[in-house]
Amino acid sequence: MGGLGSDSTVVNTEVEVLKSRVLLGKVVDKLALINDPEFNSALRPASSIDKLKTFIKGLFTSAPDDTGENEARRRAATIDALLDSLTISNVPQSLVFQVTVETTSREKSASIADALVDLYILNQLEVKFEATEQATTWLTERVTDLQVSLEEAEGKVKDFRASTPLVSPEALEGLEVQVKDTRDRIANMEAAQEAAQVRITALEQATTPQEQAKATNDLQLQRMLPRIDEPAIAQSFEARFGQLLTRAETDLSRNTSQLAALRNSLSELESQTDQQSQDLITLQQLTREAEASRLLYEYFLSRLKETSAQQGVQQADSRIISPAVVPVRASAPRKSLILAMTGLLGLMLGAAFVLVREARNRAFRTAEQLEAVTGYATIGQLPMIKASRRKDAIAYLKERPSSAAAEAVRNLRTSVMLSNVDTPPKVIMTCSALPGEGKTTVAMSLTLNFASMGKKVLLIEGDIRRRVFGQYLTTEQTDGVVSVLTGVKHFDEVVTHDELVGADVLLGDKGQSNAADIFSSLRFAELLKDLRSRYDIIIVDTPPVLVVPDARVIAQHVDATVFVVKWDQTQKDQVIGALREFESVGKPVSGLVLNQISPRGMKRYGYGNNYGPYSAYGAKYYLN
Repeated sequence: MGGLGSDSTVVNTEVEVLKSRVLLGKVVDKLALINDPEFNSALRPASSIDKLKTFIKGLFTSAPDDTGENEARRRAATIDALLDSLTISNVPQSLVFQVTVETTSREKSASIADALVDLYILNQLEVKFEATEQATTWLTERVTDLQVSLEEAEGKVKDFRASTPLVSPEALEGLEVQVKDTRDRIANMEAAQEAAQVRITALEQATTPQEQAKATNDLQLQRMLPRIDEPAIAQSFEARFGQLLTRAETDLSRNTSQLAALRNSLSELESQTDQQSQDLITLQQLTREAEASRLLYEYFLSRLKETSAQQGVQQADSRIISPAVVPVRASAPRKSLILAMTGLLGLMLGAAFVLVREARNRAFRTAEQLEAVTGYATIGQLPMIKASRRKDAIAYLKERPSSAAAEAVRNLRTSVMLSNVDTPPKVIMTCSALPGEGKTTVAMSLTLNFASMGKKVLLIEGDIRRRVFGQYLTTEQTDGVVSVLTGVKHFDEVVTHDELVGADVLLGDKGQSNAADIFSSLRFAELLKDLRSRYDIIIVDTPPVLVVPDARVIAQHVDATVFVVKWDQTQKDQVIGALREFESVGKPVSGLVLNQISPRGMKRYGYGNNYGPYSAYGAKYYLN
C-alpha cells in the first residue's frame, strides 16, 4: 500500500472499503452468488415454519408486484449473506489485510476471497484512472479558459499603452520634480512681490527727503541730502527718487506677471502629474492581471502535462502477497473441541446437579442417618422387590424364602419380637408418615413370615379409607372390620383365610361413621382383647400418620408399632413430624423400618457393596 498512509485511520478506511456493499455487489455479480442457495435464501426449500410466517405476513401485507424491486431486494439480501460470511482483519503492526470467507464449500470460500481481493485491487486502479481522467478533462477546460483570459489581459495592456502617451515611473518622477521646482519659484516670487509691495508703500509714504533717502536706501540720494537746499540738487534728488519709485513699480508689475505665469504652469504640471499617475496605476493593474493570468496558465498547463503523463502509468496501492488457500478440513464446526467442551460442560453440570441435589436432599439413605435424626432404633432394612403388581411382591417372598428380601423380613420379625424380651408383642401395628411408603407390603410380609413359622396370625386392614388389600389378596368378601364393630356382622362371618399370606385376614369395609371414631370406640378395644386369645400374632395395617389420626388411635391398643420410612424419598421433617404425633399421645413407636432400599442406588451414592445387609460378603447366603 505504497500510495496510502500508515496511520490507523487509513487502515480502517481500507478495511471498510473491502467490506463495502459496492465492492461486494461486484463479487456477487461476478460469481453469480444470487443463484447460490447458500447466499440467496429464496432458493432454499421453505420449511413449515417459513411457510407459516409467509402466510401470516401475507394476511397483513400485500406482496409487491414490482419484479425489479424484488430483484434488487434479493441482490441486497445476497450481499448481506456474503457480508456475514466475510471476515477482514489487519495484521497488527503492518499494512497487511487478511481476508477470510467461510462457506459450506472450501472451493467456493477460496474463489470468493480471491475474487474480492482482485476486484478490490481493480477498483483501486479504476478509481485512480477515473480521478486522473476527470482531472485531465477539468485541467484541459481550465487551461483553455486561462489562455483566453491571458490573451484578453495582454490585449488590454497593449491597447492601453497604445491609447496613452508614454507612461513610466521615471517620467512621472520628472514631472513631480518640475512641480516641486515650480512651487519653490512661486514661493520665492510671492516673497519678492510682497517685499516690493512693502517697499513701494514705504516710498509712497515718505514725504521728506530724509524719509525718502532712508526708504530708498539709495547712496546717491544720501549723498545729496547735505546739499538738498540747493535747487539743482533738490531737483536732481526728486528726479532720482521718481526714477527709483518708477523702477520699483515696474519690478512689482513684472513680478506679478511672472507669478501668474508660474501658477498657470504649476496647474498644468499638477494636472499632467495626476493624469500620468492615474494612467500608471491603471497600467500596473492591467500588467499585474496579465501576469497573474500568465502564472495560472503556466501552472495549470504544467499540471495538465503531468496528469496526462500519469494517466497511462497508474498502479494499484495494494498487491496480493498470498492467494486464498483451499482448506484441507472444515474450519467449523470443530467437532473435537465441541465434544471436549460439551463433555466438560456436561461433567460440570452433572457435578453441580449432584451437589445441588445432595444439598437439598432431606431423605434417608442409611440406618445410621435415620437413627441419628430421629433418635429411634432401626429394626429393619428391607430391599426393593421388583414387581409389576403388589401381589407379585408377596408371591416373590413366598416362592423364594431364602432370598435377601425374605431374610430382611425375618430380621425385621426378630427385631420386633425382641423389642420387648419379657413380654413379646402380640398385636403389631405398621404405619408410615405418608402414603406409598410400603407399610401395607411390610404388614403382609410380616404376616407371611409369622404364618410360615406355624403361628396363627390375623391381618387386619386398619386403613378403611383406601382399602388396598384387594390389590394383594384374592377374595370375594366385602364385609370387614366396620361391619363387626357396628354389630352388623359377627367376626367369624367376615374373617377370611388367604393362601397367599397363609393367615386370616379381616378386611376393611366402608361405613357411615368416621374411621377415627370407629377405632376409638370401646367395641374395637373389646374386639382386640377377644382376638388376643384366639391368635398368636395380630398385625394391623394403619393409614398414614400425617394424613389422618387413625394410626394414633389404634396405637393405644397395640403392643408394638413399626414405623416404615421409604428409602431416599421420605423427608426428614415428615418423619420427625409423624414420630412426634405418636409421642404426643404417649405411644412412641417401637422401631423404624427403612423400606424399598435399592442396592444399585446404594452403590450410586457411594455406599458400594460394603453397607450392612447388602454387602457382597453375604451374597452366598441368599438365593435370589
